[in-house]
Amino acid sequence: MVTQTELLVDARGLHAWYGSSHVLHGIDVQIGRGQTMGLLGRNGMGKSTLIRTLLGHVTQRDGRIQMFGEDVSKSTPHHVARLGVAYVPEGRGVFPNLTVRENLVMAARPGRDGRNDWSYDRVMKTFPRLGERITNLGANLSGGEQQMLSIGRALMTNPELVILDEATEGLAPLIVNEIWNVIGDIRASGIATLIVDRDYRRVLSHSDQALVLQKGLVELAGASAAVARDPILSKLLGV
Repeated sequence: MVTQTELLVDARGLHAWYGSSHVLHGIDVQIGRGQTMGLLGRNGMGKSTLIRTLLGHVTQRDGRIQMFGEDVSKSTPHHVARLGVAYVPEGRGVFPNLTVRENLVMAARPGRDGRNDWSYDRVMKTFPRLGERITNLGANLSGGEQQMLSIGRALMTNPELVILDEATEGLAPLIVNEIWNVIGDIRASGIATLIVDRDYRRVLSHSDQALVLQKGLVELAGASAAVARDPILSKLLGV
């Protein structure tokens, strides 16, 4: 059990709307320091909306969100980012007119306690493929290289929490394996992580806790190993 003082994220009773469409219906999410949370559910069940609500991107929202002990229920995305949250969005979001090096260096900063564990050199060592493309523009990278760049850029903020939304979507199997190896390294380094990915088996094997959403509600939650064994999981995911 994670104590209140160890929580990086403590969100209670989250509701979210897009116009008149009520997407989230009273969701609770708690992520502890160094903990990895898997977020599962079929398409359209509210996973990305939940992430965007936590980050402050969804303006029509209700409920209480605390991060690092601070109330961010009404905060903007840039304020949440400055607290120590890094976001790897679905679609990667690299700057197409900047080089690989420029994409990385523009994000570099020390962490909340001054740590600089994820330096430029460490990112280059983690993603040697990026080193081979260092002067290429973001627009000229393959999908897998763009994903590596997006993750590397997030890590160069030396975050306390990394949120990965569909990190392996549409990538070749070899690249997918490489991305999951890096996710394992992030977890081992003590950075908390929130992961959304269609490969539920890998999500559950790389996480400590899991939430499964169904139509904007939490239908299954608990330790990832227990969620993996629950017979209702296949019904919720349609597998």
